[in-house]
Amino acid sequence: MRIVSLLPSTTEILFAIGAGPDVVGVTFECDHPAEARTRTIVSTSAMPEGLSSAEIDAFVVGAMERGEDLYHLSADALSSLDASLVVTQDLCAVCAVDVSVVDDALAHLGCTADVLTIDPHTLDEVFASIEELGRATGRAEAASSLVVSLRDRLAAVRRAVAGRLRPRVMLLEWTDPPFAPGHWVPEMIEAAGGEPLLGTPGAPSLRTTWEAVRAARPDVVIAAPCGFDLAGAQSLADDLVASGVLPPGVPVHAVDANAAWARPGTRLVDGVEELARILHGV
Repeated sequence: MRIVSLLPSTTEILFAIGAGPDVVGVTFECDHPAEARTRTIVSTSAMPEGLSSAEIDAFVVGAMERGEDLYHLSADALSSLDASLVVTQDLCAVCAVDVSVVDDALAHLGCTADVLTIDPHTLDEVFASIEELGRATGRAEAASSLVVSLRDRLAAVRRAVAGRLRPRVMLLEWTDPPFAPGHWVPEMIEAAGGEPLLGTPGAPSLRTTWEAVRAARPDVVIAAPCGFDLAGAQSLADDLVASGVLPPGVPVHAVDANAAWARPGTRLVDGVEELARILHGV
């Protein structure tokens, strides 16, 4: 099997279940595990480098309004890889190449590769996507074992925080403007022993206002900007504190959104464990 993965999360999953040797193509964002960087890059960002958070938001909003793609899919690279399976998504046009773009490219190339669309909105759906990838790649047993392990770790965190006071958590998926969390993230906060603010489990992340953030009376703010690693998130968290938009005295913690929050992959449970340590020291 020759697999092209157009999502960082599915790239992580494929390597975790033992299908890494079959992965021949990835995106420019596929950075875990490190071996993924050795594969052919078939999609890149259309966004200019060096933009601020506000400028990134404005670029994305403008592109969406104009119906422009945020990613460039290299048809030449895709064609040369002779893929038998292409893994893509239909969850968020901001996060990766849209499935319709993939379908059009394959049709144009006359490629007969199967297209598997991964579209999780909740933790259960993330776990189900791992098992789906296992079945699609002949690694069903490894995928099932991985899911059992992840569920066991999640259950262990829930037990550790059970009965404790639940801090009010304002996790920001973007900081300028602020975005409240969606999809699987509110579930992660609840599992870690916190009360998620403003976001809705299973629903998209929500653009909000600093007035609404302050009115929610957070006990702690978590800066988890989508697309940023820990260093980038820390820089934005520092800017956030300096701006004075948050209630005085509310602690702000930066986390690696790419590793354990924004990508619906194997490391989401790492994020739950990390947040449990932040909130409860367990």
